Amino acid sequence: MQRLTLLVTALMVSILPAQAGDGQDEASYSRNPVITFVRKVGTLLDSMAVNGLDRRYLGVPSKPWQIILRGNMNQSDLKLSSSTHNAEEMFFFMQDEMTWEPRIKTIPATYTGFWAGYRGYGVGFSWNVGGDKGRILTVGATGGSYGVNMRIHWFDNDNPEVKFRGNVLSDITEELDIIYTPISFNEEMDLGSPIKTRALFLDGYYLFNGKRCSYAAAYDQSAIQKRSAGSLVAGAMYFHSTTKYDTDINADLILFMNDIGRIKTWQASAGAGYIYNWVPAKGLLVSGMAIPMLTFYNHNKLWRYDSNFKDALAERGFSDVLDMEETTYRIREASQNAVSTYNSNMGVNIDARMSVTYEWNNFLYFNAFGQFSNFKYKMDHITGHLNDWYVNASIGIRL
Repeated sequence: MQRLTLLVTALMVSILPAQAGDGQDEASYSRNPVITFVRKVGTLLDSMAVNGLDRRYLGVPSKPWQIILRGNMNQSDLKLSSSTHNAEEMFFFMQDEMTWEPRIKTIPATYTGFWAGYRGYGVGFSWNVGGDKGRILTVGATGGSYGVNMRIHWFDNDNPEVKFRGNVLSDITEELDIIYTPISFNEEMDLGSPIKTRALFLDGYYLFNGKRCSYAAAYDQSAIQKRSAGSLVAGAMYFHSTTKYDTDINADLILFMNDIGRIKTWQASAGAGYIYNWVPAKGLLVSGMAIPMLTFYNHNKLWRYDSNFKDALAERGFSDVLDMEETTYRIREASQNAVSTYNSNMGVNIDARMSVTYEWNNFLYFNAFGQFSNFKYKMDHITGHLNDWYVNASIGIRL
């Protein structure tokens, strides 16, 4: 984090003095304490970039600054599952278990944006041009043997796919025997207010053969892989997400979700895997990395709500509440267990990446890389998962 702070300082002030004049102006410029500090930071990062490298396998670009134009495609698949074992307590016409599964599977969304940095330390931002109405902020700090990346993805969806299963009253015989029939359906549901999700991904890697195999060469091009090499890699990942649909107009959805209107999840994982950088031809690099991870921390928090829709259903029955206008729905915090926390058991996660890079020269290069992550959680009668994948294609220049 200290190095990232130094980078931000450098980004703010180091470009401006590039046009300094001659003579007295130049002398005054060189004595500026801020400029002196930034130069020292740059010198430190330059020395760190080459320290300990096997120059037969790895090289460092002579131009330290990078400006990258990015195109991004990604998809998030958020699935929630709520089970009620005594459905008759909620609906008089149902029996036994009822399962309600909203699934927010965004169409592959397209983003465009930029990234700028110095020797692998930088910041990027992308905005949506089609798909999930989202935006992405990225922060990265990479060296030859390590990489730290943070990505924040905001997205929402007002048309989730919903799967329903349950036993519904179908007939009452002359002998007053009640007959229930299993039913199920899977269809899209229009919401008056969208389900909103924010997901933060923070991952870090350390390569044990960083002298010959570079993470930076594959994923931000602040180094150059000259010959093929691989390395064992240790990795860690932190994930935090907030999913919320706690608005008045979603009172019916909240009821079916066991009164839950907001979910927060925190997960931490660690593991070990392998990365291989293959150089089939000069200027071309193909890299693959896979790290199975153990999720050792999985904490969840739920917010529950009651509503006038729920009250009316209990007092008047299902047929009467069908006439209620959604605009008249009102939610309120549940009278009992309004906020609950749960810790899920340990689980297995996977972090997989692949990258292709082509360098025309020391100035211009092309890169495409993708990542897939899977996160699972379980709490009370709610289970869920978030699958997230994205692919970046970028053109970069060095200055």
